[in-house]
Parts: sequence; structure tokens; C-alpha cells
Amino acid sequence: MKKFILFLLLGFVSLGAFAQNRSYWQQEVDYTMEIDVDVEKHQYSGKQTLVYTNNSPDVLNRVYYHLYFNAFQPGSMMDVRSRTIEDPDGRVKDRIYHLDDDEIGYQRVNSLSQDGKAVEYEEDGTILVVELNEPVKPGESTTFEMEWDAQVPLQIRRSGWNNAEGVEFSMSQWYPKLAEYDFQGWHPNPYIGREFHGVWGNFDVTINIDRDYIVGGSGILQNPNEIGYGYEEEGAKVNRPSGDKLSWNFVAENVIDFFWGADPDFVHTTAQVPNGPQLHFLYQEDSVDVQATDAENEQYKANWEQLPEYTVRAFEYANEHFGEYPYPQFTVLQGGDGGMEYPMGTLITGGRSLGSLVGVTVHEMFHSWYQNVLATNESLLEWMDEGFTSFASSETMAHLFNRSGNVHQGSYRGYQFIAESGSEEPMVTHADHYNTNRAYSIAAYSKGAVFLYQLSYIIGDEAFRRGMLNYHESWKMKHPTALDFINIMEKESGMILDWYYEYFVQTTKSIDYGINAVAGGVDKTVVKLERIDLMPMPVDLVVEYTDGSSEQFYIPLRVMRGEKPNETDMERTVLEDWLWVQPTYKLTLPKSVSSIKSITIDPTNRMADLNPENDYFDVESMLND
Repeated sequence: MKKFILFLLLGFVSLGAFAQNRSYWQQEVDYTMEIDVDVEKHQYSGKQTLVYTNNSPDVLNRVYYHLYFNAFQPGSMMDVRSRTIEDPDGRVKDRIYHLDDDEIGYQRVNSLSQDGKAVEYEEDGTILVVELNEPVKPGESTTFEMEWDAQVPLQIRRSGWNNAEGVEFSMSQWYPKLAEYDFQGWHPNPYIGREFHGVWGNFDVTINIDRDYIVGGSGILQNPNEIGYGYEEEGAKVNRPSGDKLSWNFVAENVIDFFWGADPDFVHTTAQVPNGPQLHFLYQEDSVDVQATDAENEQYKANWEQLPEYTVRAFEYANEHFGEYPYPQFTVLQGGDGGMEYPMGTLITGGRSLGSLVGVTVHEMFHSWYQNVLATNESLLEWMDEGFTSFASSETMAHLFNRSGNVHQGSYRGYQFIAESGSEEPMVTHADHYNTNRAYSIAAYSKGAVFLYQLSYIIGDEAFRRGMLNYHESWKMKHPTALDFINIMEKESGMILDWYYEYFVQTTKSIDYGINAVAGGVDKTVVKLERIDLMPMPVDLVVEYTDGSSEQFYIPLRVMRGEKPNETDMERTVLEDWLWVQPTYKLTLPKSVSSIKSITIDPTNRMADLNPENDYFDVESMLND
């Protein structure tokens, strides 16, 4: 009996600890940084003051910094991974392995102190391990001061100098960045080229760089009248200081990271979103393609000149349908190696058709909703970043370019490909640990988008749309998890949805429902449905009659404990629940079989059924055979 009582007490302690860990809190950082850039050597020296506030319930005896540039060295984890994975990223392959000494990247910490006293630290690849002199207790703050030197790598992945389009500096992951500590503990993930996690806080960044360079990035420029180049206030006098360099001072408040880019040839333009942010565009006016014709160069320029109008419209649509963008500014900056999101802006390559240029901008813009505002740990929940972004950008592009139909068909095709390939991995796989880049990309982008559109099928589009807005409003400027999102959707729909997450996210079980048989006479018709694959779903069944009318039959899933409203103008009959353990289901229609033209499962094609051919039964043809 004593042992049993002790077991119960231990159980209560464990449950209490779990509840405490899930009581929401988030850490806080306050960065003040100044760097001096040597544009010829692609190096810079930096000073950083970091005030770190421990809002967790835990005592911290150690902290970790990310040193991302160290990944761009032969023999690094990023290099080895790229040379050994089955399907390497074409932008990387073995390029890191062949970098010369003046092309590699590094971040070397010269000194680091905590509250004025030097601390011990050890560099371990892309991670700096710091042993604290004094532990940081719950609710306390501590100040770290650091000096470091860095060499910017030749542009290979995201960061670097001299990207493929000739932009000189694409500066992301450029500073020693404190790793995140949350309810799951520390996240000092080595950088091998995937996703990121960051601490919410403020950044005050000063960049000293040659005076002919034009700079843009996160935050608001604090000294526009000293800098000029189109940043100055309207009608203000520009008083640029003398000397070889200018000091660009940016402040970004309540963000999880900070990026910037610079080039002497940047054109800088702006546009204003009505009741929204000011948009900044920095790009090269001329294509670097020496083989481009005059007409192609003119089109290149015209595309960038049209981009602001499309981006304004995209922001207006996004604000209405996915929640309001909370910052006063967003910067679209040419650079990088494709498109990569950062707080208050993005790096994109610019030598594209108009549709592609708008598309990459819209996609990266939506990361400000689904990573840089709703800041999930994208290393663990990459599908909540890339998938949600893909979903929102597809709908926005359809609005901008007047596209109709199922705009998510591409995502469904991608998911079906990987599901049938035998190489699919569960979406709960850490982004760095997928066996192939292909499995990662489709899980993150395609299946993540399918997750949302299919959810609208389960709970109904109206509840789904309310849920998306509620999710943004409830979790902006925080670190939501998948279960936080599911909780929002359960409240909006009144349904139980844990089964959906468990099947579609945590496993690779797939969906295949079919119409097995149709038989009947003059007064009734019996329809036999079957669940062929393992994942259960509710079923929308539409019967089209020979007189041109249609009727819907709705079969809820018992574990949902609820029903979605009728989404159509058709008469709808709600049938008995389908128990997930039952492989077949029979329903009787009070109509003669000869009056039925066809029967269709899910005519909206929102259910990710891997074999849609058996979702349609041509009754009329069957009777005529």
C-alpha cells in the first residue's frame, strides 16, 4: 500500500511539472551591435552587447550561441551532409569543400563577458558553448558583451558575398546569435542548411560600410538624413558626414532575427500599403546576364518596377484573410540564392519573369505571418512554416492573377508523389534529419499546405477561415506549437481534431476511400463504401440524379464528436457516424437506381485521397452496359 501511495504522489508531481512547462513563457533578448566592414576582404569586426532575460521557470547555468558562418568551411557538418546525402541541394553540392581560404566563412569570438566578468567558452563548429559565471535565475537578466571577427563566405547558401546576380553582400545569420531556450529546453542545433529558431527581442544595429554602398534590411533606419539614397525624409536636407564610410543605424523591435544586404548598384524605391506598412525595394536596375538582349534587360527592369504594385495588393489581401502584419515596414532586397525570409523583409533573386518575381516575393512575404510573427520552431515544425506559407501564397497569387479552381493542386500532386514513392517520412521528423531533401521539401511545403486545405474539408471552410485569423491574433509574437493550432481549430469548429494531427502529421498513413458497389431496384439503392488505406476521414457523398438535381449525404467520423455545417446549396442528409475500425459502410438511398446518374466522394477534391479514380461511380453507364 505504501508503494502504491508513493506512485500516486510521483504521478502528481510529474503531471504538475508538465503543466508548468506548458504554461506559456518566452525568453527575451536586447541586442546592441556595431560592425565595421572591409568590403575588399569581405570581412568585418563586431561588438555586441546582449541583455538576456530569463522568463523561464528554470535556472540557467549555460548558454549557447549560433556561429552560422562557420558552416562554410571544408569538413563542416553542412559540407559533409551535402556531399553524402542522396539528393544534394544543387546550390551547395561540394562547393563548400572547394572554398579557398579567402572564400570560407567564419565567426571568431575574441572576448566574451557576463556582467563585466570574462566567461569560459568553447567553439564547437557552428555552436559556441558558454559556461556562466553566475546562473541566471527565473525572472533575472544578465548582460553579455562580446567582440568578434568574421569573414563573409562566398555566397553559397543564403548568406555571402557576390551572389549569382552580382549582389555584393547578402547578410543573414551574420552575427553570433543566442540560441533559443523554451519549454523543450535549449535548441543549439548545428547549422547544416535547414531551418531556424530565434529568441524574441529588440535589435539596435549600426553598420559602418563604404559610403558608395546602399544598405537595407530588418528594422527602421534611424538616421535617414545622414544616409540619403532615397531614405531621407521628404523635403529634408541630406547632411552626409565626411569620411570613407557611412554609418547605417537600424532598429527592429520585437523580432526574432535581423538581416541586411548591401550593394553599390542598388536602386531604392518605396510603396505604401494603405493602413499598413511602408514597403522598400532594393535591387539592381540592370541584369548581370551578359548574354541578355536589350529587350530582356528592359523586361527585367519592368518586372521590378511592377513588383511594388503587386506587393501592395498582396499585403492588403493577406491582412484581410490571414491577420494584419504588425510591423511598420517590409523590405524586399535582391540577394541570396533564391528566396529566404527574415523579420521585416526578405532576400530574393531578381532575374525572373514577372509571375516568378511576384510569386517568390509573396511566398517570402507570408513567412512574416508563418515564421517571423507566428514564430514556430521551424526546425521541428517546418511544415507549420513552409506549408502554411505555401497555402497562403497560393491563394494570394490566385487573387492577384485571377486564377480559379483548386489553387492547391500542385501541393496535392507533390504529396501524392512522395506518398506513393515509398520514401515519405512523418512530418514530425526534425528538418535536419530527413533521409532526403526531397522528403523534407514535400513534407514541409506540399503536405503542410495539404494539411490546411484538407482541414477546411473536415471542419468546413467558414470555421477554418475564422480559425486562421484567430490563430494569428492569439499567437502573434509568440512561439506556437502544432497543438496550439489544433486547439484553436477545435474551439472554432466544436470538433475533436487530435486524430487528424496524429494520423496526418505523426504518421505516413494515407487516405483511400472508394465506392465499392451500387445496387438497387425501383424503390431503393444500396451504396457500399470502403476505406482501403489506413487513415480515416469523414465523407461528403454527392448523388447526381438523371433529372439534373443533386443531393449530398454526409458521413461524420465518430472520433470527431461533431459535424461540419452544410457548405453547399444542395439538400444534405447527415448519416450515422462511420467508426474508424470499420473498413466498409453501407447506406440506403430511397431512390430507384435508374434515377441516379452518378455518385461522387468529395467533389471539392480537398480530401487527399491517393486513388481518386474510385471516388466516382458512373451509375448511368453501369445500367447501360
